[in-house]
Amino acid sequence: MAPILRINDLRKTYKGGFEALKGVTLDIEEGEILALLGPNGAGKTTLISTICGITVPTSGTAVVAGHDTVIDYRKARDLIGLVPQEINLEPFETVWNTVRLTRGLFGKRRDDALLEKILRRLSLWDKKSSRIKELSGGMKRRVLIAKALSHEPRVLFLDEPTAGVDVELRKDMWEIVADLKADGVTIILTTHYIEEAEAISDRVGVIDDGQLLLLEEKEHLMARMGKKHLHIDLREPLSAIPPGLSDHDLRLEDDGCTLIYTYDTKKDRTGITTLLSALAAEGIILRDLSTRQSSLEEIFVGLVKEGAA
Repeated sequence: MAPILRINDLRKTYKGGFEALKGVTLDIEEGEILALLGPNGAGKTTLISTICGITVPTSGTAVVAGHDTVIDYRKARDLIGLVPQEINLEPFETVWNTVRLTRGLFGKRRDDALLEKILRRLSLWDKKSSRIKELSGGMKRRVLIAKALSHEPRVLFLDEPTAGVDVELRKDMWEIVADLKADGVTIILTTHYIEEAEAISDRVGVIDDGQLLLLEEKEHLMARMGKKHLHIDLREPLSAIPPGLSDHDLRLEDDGCTLIYTYDTKKDRTGITTLLSALAAEGIILRDLSTRQSSLEEIFVGLVKEGAA
C-alpha cells in the first residue's frame, strides 16, 4: 500500500533568503502516528503549513492520498485536518456552531449525529451551548480538535497540541489521539515533550534548521534517549581516570574534580553499586553525588552528531 502522505524534497525560502525548509523528504503510512521533535524555529510549523496549503512551497512536492497539495489543492486539503498551535476561535460563538460551521466550510453535508459523536469523544458535549470565551484553555484546545475532525479528515496535523496544558489534560489528549489512530486516522504531531513522543507515536522524526535529521522507530530512538548521568564530585582532583575504572563508562570534567558516569535507565542494573565499590578500592574519596537526565537540547545535539556520522 502506498504511503498516505509523500513529501519529496520540500523547500521553502522566504523573501530575504531565509530557508525555513531545506529539502525535507518523508513518507508517512496510513494509520501511523509520527511525532516531530525539534527546537523553536526548527521548521516544524513551516512544514505543516506548507503541506496544509497555508504556505506555498518554493520547490518540491507534498502528495496526500495521490493529490498534490499545490496542483490539486482542494482535494488534498479535504483530506487534512489541522489543529494549530495558536488558539484562534470566535469568542462569542458557541461550541456547537463553531464545529458545525467548519464542517460546512469544507462543503460537507449536515451531519449532527457525527458532530455529536465528536463532541462526546472530546468531553465537549455538555459544553455544546457554551460560548468559546467561557471555556478553559484546555477545553478550547479540544474545540480546535473537534473543528479539525468535523469534515472527517484522513490525515490530522497537531501542532504542539499540549503546549501549556496541565499533565492530566495532556494524558487525556494522548488517549484521544490513540482513539483516532484506532479509527484509521493518520496523525502527525509536533511537540517539545519527549514523553509525549514516547507515549503515543510509532515513529519519531527530529527536525532542526529546516532539515529532517533523523527518522526512526520510537523504540530505537527512545532507547538512545534513556541515558542518565551520575555526577561524582571528588574531594581531590584526578589527572586521569585510573586503569582500575576502565570497565566503567566514565569521563573526567571540571579540571579533574568531577567524574561523570553514564548509564541506561531502561536496564535492570545501572552498575552504580559496582562503580562505587571500584572507586573505594582505588582510594578515591567522594564529596557529593547527583544524577541528571539529559536535557532536550543535549539530546538534539547527540542525535545531530549521530545523524552526521
